Amino acid sequence: MMNGEAMNVTFDDKQPIFQQVADIIEDDILNGTFHVDEQILSVAQFSQLFQINPATVVKGIALLVNEGILYKKRGLGMYVAADAKQKIQMKRKDRFYKELLTNLLDEADKLGLTTQDIFDMIKQLRGE
Repeated sequence: MMNGEAMNVTFDDKQPIFQQVADIIEDDILNGTFHVDEQILSVAQFSQLFQINPATVVKGIALLVNEGILYKKRGLGMYVAADAKQKIQMKRKDRFYKELLTNLLDEADKLGLTTQDIFDMIKQLRGE
């Protein structure tokens, strides 16, 4: 991602672009692209990379600062907080539970699937 070329990212209409930018940065923290106390790309670099308005990038980064995932070093840029990975995982586990699993179970109920049916499908997808 950090080679300076425009990144081939397709933003969707399901959520605001600034939220999607924040999610991309979170993904990069989770997958090890950005490490604790490491500087992330500048607003200008992200803007050029994603080919979006710098104000949108600022809004996405501000969201992560407010959540304690990033912190600012005055005059230097934004850095990954010490507990960023744990905060992201907790937030995403909560979202997974509240949104994805709730929707999954609602749909399973409509289809008459049992808990065991769901487990079997999950095992099949994971190759277990």
